[in-house]
Amino acid sequence: MNWDRIQGNYKQFTGKAREAWGELTNDHMDVIEGRRTQLAGRIQELYGIGKDEADQQIKDFADSVRKASDSEPLHFEAD
Repeated sequence: MNWDRIQGNYKQFTGKAREAWGELTNDHMDVIEGRRTQLAGRIQELYGIGKDEADQQIKDFADSVRKASDSEPLHFEAD
C-alpha cells in the first residue's frame, strides 16, 4: 500500500492506531497527520520506550493491518 493510500484513508487508520495505542488521543492524531516519524515520537513519549521499540511496534501494527485487510503491506515512509 503506498503512502497516498494511507493518507487517503487516514480516518480509518487513526481509529486502528488508537485501538493499538490507547494513550493516543484525537488531538495526538490530528498533530501526527499520517506522518510516521510523528507517530513514533508520540508513542515513545506516551509509553516511555526507545526509538527502536516504537519503530518495531509501528511495523508490527502495519503488518497486522495488512493481514486483517488481506491487502498489500502498509509502508510508513519517513517524513
